Amino acid sequence: MMKRVGVIGGGQLAWMMAGAATKLGIELVVQTPSRDDPAVSIAADTIVAAIDDATATAQLAAQCDVITFENEFVNLEALSLLENQGICFRPSLESLKPLLDKYHQRRYLQDLGLPVPPFAALAPHSNPTAIAEQPDSIQPTFPIVLKTRRHGYDGQGTFIIQTASELDSLLPTLGNQALLQEAFVPFERELAAIAARSVTGEVIVYPIVETQQENQVCRRVFAPAMVSPAIATVVKEIANTLLTSLQVVGVFGIELFLTADGTVLVNEIAPRTHNSGHFTLDACETSQFEQQLRAVAGLPLGDPTMRSPAAVMVNLLGYEHSQHDYQEKRQRIAAIPNAHVHWYNKVEARPGRKLGHVTVLLEATEQGAAVAAAIESIWYSR
Repeated sequence: MMKRVGVIGGGQLAWMMAGAATKLGIELVVQTPSRDDPAVSIAADTIVAAIDDATATAQLAAQCDVITFENEFVNLEALSLLENQGICFRPSLESLKPLLDKYHQRRYLQDLGLPVPPFAALAPHSNPTAIAEQPDSIQPTFPIVLKTRRHGYDGQGTFIIQTASELDSLLPTLGNQALLQEAFVPFERELAAIAARSVTGEVIVYPIVETQQENQVCRRVFAPAMVSPAIATVVKEIANTLLTSLQVVGVFGIELFLTADGTVLVNEIAPRTHNSGHFTLDACETSQFEQQLRAVAGLPLGDPTMRSPAAVMVNLLGYEHSQHDYQEKRQRIAAIPNAHVHWYNKVEARPGRKLGHVTVLLEATEQGAAVAAAIESIWYSR
């Protein structure tokens, strides 16, 4: 077993590994840009450097047995030089390669035969009829979805475009970024699955969840999703196909659309722990964070079974620019029966920023909407 795990990224996803690391006897070494980042407080050692600084990653490697990732904003070309020197990355750089560019990710999923929305690459400074690379794959009818191909998260770099004039106004603001154009999917619900694969090839999939987004940022997660066994089986088969094809070692978040006619489409893949899996910290026998450490350290995977019949997770998002710990609101939320509040200790609040989350264990999924509304009425009250 590997005893020291390096983590590229020091945000809340790395911070939430702390309990599992202690349980498993693992020390975490973090590479992150700021000493104010959440995971610095729980790391055995910290290397303060940009996420894509491969020289710093070489220093990280000297202090640990294996390196994993908290985010996907890495420089694969530079890291490959380290991997060629024998440094162990899990997931491997080869498994990340098809996923970091959203257009390449779509092509990979399509080549695997997995269901995805119609898509095409869009050349910078072009218009919806000037589609590069795949001119016949999507018709330029509105609404369309436009995404930057790299470095988008929490809705950043994602645009739902209603008209050609709206598109013409937007494109100049995006500079020379490579873009992905997608057909807008009039989905009935959004689903997500957390899946893990071990060094021995074992794949486990957590209970399928329903996610609710506002402004392309996740607000709520309901576990388990109220879907038919057939839909749950389709999602689990997608996860198995993807992780096995990539030969992943680690945890992936898979976001999906469910249409009114019961069709499941893959929206995006996050090659790491994911916001849709935060409920596992309190609601499952093994959290997604423990599962990631188990996978990358070469341990058997843990039991993903839920400890309660249902759960709801609500993100506590910033709604103002301030430096505030919101202690009174957090205490009121924590007083809700079976509530578990996780506060990320970020020093600055701003609109849309994920400051924390709360998971409430429930007797039935149907209770989730009312509980989420109660949490949000406390959190967003002025």
